[in-house]
Amino acid sequence: LQLVESGGGQVQPGGSLRLSCAASEDDLFYYSVHWFRQVPGKEREWVACIGESTNNRNYVGSVKGRFTISLDDTKTTAYLQMNDLRTEDTGVYYCATGAGDYSSCANSSPSTWGQGTQVTVTG
Repeated sequence: LQLVESGGGQVQPGGSLRLSCAASEDDLFYYSVHWFRQVPGKEREWVACIGESTNNRNYVGSVKGRFTISLDDTKTTAYLQMNDLRTEDTGVYYCATGAGDYSSCANSSPSTWGQGTQVTVTG
C-alpha cells in the first residue's frame, strides 16, 4: 500500500483547502486513516482519523468544527476538508494508515505513511 497526498497550498486566514490521500491499492474501508501535521522544529501532531468499518471519526481539539475527515465512495481516497484555516494550521500534512479493527481509530498506530503536502496559511 502506498499513499499519495495532494491538495496543499497557500491560503489566507479564514480560507479553505481540501487535502486528498490516494491509496495505490487495497480498500481503505478496512484501515484506520489518519492525518498528521508537522512544523519544522516541532514534533509531528496527530490531527484526525477515520475508522470507516467501525464508523468513528476523531479530531484533535484545535480543529474540531473546522476540519472534516472522510472517504470517497470507492473507499480508495481519504479527504481532509479544512475550513476557517488559521496561521497555526500551517505545516506539512501527512496521511497514514493503521489497523482498522479498533472501536476508536485514535487507538490505532499508523504504519504506512505518505510523503506529505505543504499547507501554508498566511495573510
